[in-house]
Amino acid sequence: MAKRFELIVFDWDGTLMDSTGAIVASIQAAARDLGIPEPSDERAQHIIGLGLIDALRHALPDLPTAQYKEVAERYRHHYLSRDQDLLLFAGAEALIDELAAAGHHLAVATGKTRKGLDRAFAVSGLGPRFHASRCADECHSKPHPQMLEELMAEFGVEPDATLMIGDTTHDLLMARNAGVAALGVAYGAHPRVALEAEAPIYCAANVAELAAWLRQEA
Repeated sequence: MAKRFELIVFDWDGTLMDSTGAIVASIQAAARDLGIPEPSDERAQHIIGLGLIDALRHALPDLPTAQYKEVAERYRHHYLSRDQDLLLFAGAEALIDELAAAGHHLAVATGKTRKGLDRAFAVSGLGPRFHASRCADECHSKPHPQMLEELMAEFGVEPDATLMIGDTTHDLLMARNAGVAALGVAYGAHPRVALEAEAPIYCAANVAELAAWLRQEA
């Protein structure tokens, strides 16, 4: 059967890696370190998937620009102290293997830095399964379409043969801006109601449901 989507692009945090809680806790700990009011869980979760500077701008709107670097350093300190303990969502590794075996081009588009994604690839062991990736320190932050545009150009794949999968509205909006289909996963950072408001082609409740949909529709 012909593939509907030649290129499948995954977000990382909250989509493949169960890291939402660690990111929220690290942002809040960084704020405490510097005596800045902590963002709520909801506000901190909303910024997951953005590049770090854009994330800080939204999570800590009263933070002077001069303090971004200091807060970013404290965030990295707290996150790196726990990222070795983070796990892939159950079934994520098997899903990636199945898609690769089916002949799809697989890529990652993430708000992480290149250094951060390389570390996550190494910790998870998933790095060799992906054919390409784009990070927030190499491209405009989501929801700008640059990451997807560059990945499509790299593989010579048209927008109608590309699928973006992510757990945030930033992912879905990036897909819309790039003219590609978007699929939401409701087990990550943003609630299902927010994802469905962006009209993805599907919204999966867990990895097993995601895998079943891709097996049938991708």
